[in-house]
Amino acid sequence: MSGGIVAGVDGTRASLRAVAFAAEEAVLRHEPLFVVNGFGIPDAFYGDVLPPKGWLDARREESQTVVRDAMAAAGTRYPGMEIVQESSVDAPIPLLLRHSEEARMVVLGSAGRGVLGNLLTGSTASALTAHAKCPVAVVRGGDRPDAPVVVGVDGSRAGEPALALAFEEASLHQVPLVAFHARHDAEPVHGFAEARGAETGVLAEALGGWQEKFPEVTVERVAEKDRPRHRLLEWSRTARLVVVGSRGRGGFAGLLLGSTSQALVQHARCPVLVARTGSTPEHPE
Repeated sequence: MSGGIVAGVDGTRASLRAVAFAAEEAVLRHEPLFVVNGFGIPDAFYGDVLPPKGWLDARREESQTVVRDAMAAAGTRYPGMEIVQESSVDAPIPLLLRHSEEARMVVLGSAGRGVLGNLLTGSTASALTAHAKCPVAVVRGGDRPDAPVVVGVDGSRAGEPALALAFEEASLHQVPLVAFHARHDAEPVHGFAEARGAETGVLAEALGGWQEKFPEVTVERVAEKDRPRHRLLEWSRTARLVVVGSRGRGGFAGLLLGSTSQALVQHARCPVLVARTGSTPEHPE
């Protein structure tokens, strides 16, 4: 596989939403859609002990049904698009991590128990958002197709992938972009004017080149002194999508591996897209 949008499915309504999200991304980006399910159970059998043939066949049949139903839903909405299916004896985490090495994006639905168990709970979500090699979208909350994309900005080099993705998403879906920067209480500034200047300065420096690269995107700049997690969760109530990056400095320090990203993945009221720092794009001049 090279490129493509990967949707992990588990037979729940939530995973069908993920497929719909992934299918739209695939169509807009002119990429194939991969619909995958991993039906293996880690540590279910030890050493050289093989699972009973009847057990394995039943799980494979269930998995193939889940994948076919998801493919049918995507094909009905986008007839003629390229869809690739995979039912794997791998467990969900290693399967999706393997796909993330070449995928443009991996997409999951929000937590729910399907016929093959929970796809997005606890360790699965944490492992994927922390270790995937490509952006990971978690589809949850409401559908607001005309609402803005919201991106958390910290002004660091590590935050560039989130900005690139956010501008790209806003451009593809023809919606506005809200660029949000929160100054953490620990950042040393003196007085309201200096604080406001520091906040707006971070946004101006971070956004300049990207606005020139995507002139069609209308950008609203929002700078506040508040907790990033709290404000991004609030924004998720009215956004189409919230985009966050991995670890950076400033108000979003430790974002990917800390409480902010996990709070968004588990509690946001709209889809969340986690960018990867490993493939940092050049800031456009």
